[in-house]
Amino acid sequence: MSTEKNHTMEQTGFTKSVPALYNTASDHPGTVTRIDYDAKDYVNGEEPVAKTAFVYTPYGYDENDEETRYDILYLMHGWGGHAGEYFEYAPTKNMFDHLIGNGDVKPVIIVSSTFYNENSDRGFSGSIAEFRQFHRDFEENLMPAVEGRFHTYAKSVSDEDLKASRDHRAFGGFSLGSVTTWLQFCHDTDYIHYFLPMSGSSWYYGTYGNFQIERNVDFIEQIVNENHLDERGYFIFHCVGTQDSVKSQSIDMADEILKRDDVFTPDHYVFYQKEGGYHDFDAVREFLYNALPLFFTETEEDSSSAVSEPYTAETLISEVQNDPVFEEYGRMIFPVNRGYMSGTALKDLRLTWYSNIDPAMTVRICNYLREHASAGKTVFYDIYTEAEKKEDPAKRNTGLFFFRGDPYAKTAIVNAGGGFAYVGAMHDSFPHALTLSEKGYNAFALIYRPGAETACEDLARAIAFIYEHAEDLKIDPEEYSLWGGSAGGRMAAWLGSYGTESFGEKEYPRPGAVIVNYTGLSEVYGNEPPTYSAVGTGDGIAYWRTMQNRIKKIRADGTAAEIEIFDGLSHGFGLVTGTNAEGWLDHAVEFWQNCIS
Repeated sequence: MSTEKNHTMEQTGFTKSVPALYNTASDHPGTVTRIDYDAKDYVNGEEPVAKTAFVYTPYGYDENDEETRYDILYLMHGWGGHAGEYFEYAPTKNMFDHLIGNGDVKPVIIVSSTFYNENSDRGFSGSIAEFRQFHRDFEENLMPAVEGRFHTYAKSVSDEDLKASRDHRAFGGFSLGSVTTWLQFCHDTDYIHYFLPMSGSSWYYGTYGNFQIERNVDFIEQIVNENHLDERGYFIFHCVGTQDSVKSQSIDMADEILKRDDVFTPDHYVFYQKEGGYHDFDAVREFLYNALPLFFTETEEDSSSAVSEPYTAETLISEVQNDPVFEEYGRMIFPVNRGYMSGTALKDLRLTWYSNIDPAMTVRICNYLREHASAGKTVFYDIYTEAEKKEDPAKRNTGLFFFRGDPYAKTAIVNAGGGFAYVGAMHDSFPHALTLSEKGYNAFALIYRPGAETACEDLARAIAFIYEHAEDLKIDPEEYSLWGGSAGGRMAAWLGSYGTESFGEKEYPRPGAVIVNYTGLSEVYGNEPPTYSAVGTGDGIAYWRTMQNRIKKIRADGTAAEIEIFDGLSHGFGLVTGTNAEGWLDHAVEFWQNCIS
């Protein structure tokens, strides 16, 4: 989400000193608890190991109170450090108590963890090997162990719920812990919103003495852009002492980042120095004192007010995309390839190659998604694993929007067109899926990667997903239907004829029917499923006679096939609300049902 508040601090400057009182013991101290958890040695063959972390819970935390939820900050030590060391320096723990007790920050859970498998130093080269793999321990072991026990905003320790709560999670570290923090940004922005690298730069490329600053910043900028972090939200408080013995790497990195002010704005990145600060815990304490009040700026009141009123035609498209209720998938409600979309408010939406966009339907769809998401119902499902998305970042822009029908009713998958350059779902699949759900069917709208081959791979994965999760989704996937217009129509036809096994998945049943609208596909392979098509005579992209001839060939092979041709309609007409053709979807549903009954 991009609803972050503007930070009151300038983008660069000097930190403020910790008040002397904050170094003294508090009358309302928090509690530190040791936890042991199962992990793996990711450096040496992934053998099982036992690891340790220490967890600070604020004064008043009640393990039996499951209603109250807490933001969480993970902290990492430097070279030679160990789990729990942030709480061993009494002034640092006292400062946490005072920051919370005086209302400078909201009550927060703080974790002091380690990248060492044996919670002890293995030498410098061994340390580098350990912290380079720490993100895996964080994702697979530490985060589930901590947040499965303590009451954070993660509803569960499923990957989906951990990602959904990213706006309530921060990570920071000192020295090699700062390097680890930068690596967490490189690997785990799906889980973490706030970052606090203290006295260290990114070593994603290079290492000590070979920092490769420009190359690392290039990569971080790439992560921001490819993962749409400027919209989803992120914040980095980068800091170092002016007398720090290794300050140059932090300053050089900050200089390179600050050159790119069109990407790294003050709402996303600040660089602060401690005047006279050394490479020590006095500096760390001051950095924490200055940074924490800037973290977790999304309050419960902010989130609730953001969804308190229904959307209207005047609502900004960006407001819908960035609504906290939609979490990170809100950006996919409208095309992620923005060059094919124009308009500021919902009423102004325009999509390349599409006509007849109905503003009232756009508003209905956005409110439907908002209402169901606000009620705790899942309206979006990932179809790829995190490992698959890391291997191919474009897969982060995929998934299924679910429009629920009756429990265990038949299922449809709807594919929007967009010339295989973008996905025009708001006009070409969401309206169809919503209408089908209102008729009792379970309907999914697929957001896929541009490109004919990748789009078909994503559709094959979507079919696999509905079969593998049918019971959880409470759907009947058998004799499902595939729907699509323009490029989406080709996808439906190709999967119907070639099958999922032709696009990287195992063989799943073919559809009971395909609905292939306004696309110029002419090929007939002799194994088409029952096919319904609709097209307009005014379509300058998909010639109606080409589609008519294709339907005739399918019929000649003995397969049920129908086409409706509407006089004067242009390309991409969607549901054509308010015209004499708007009943085509009812005819398509009737065709599907006749084919499977």
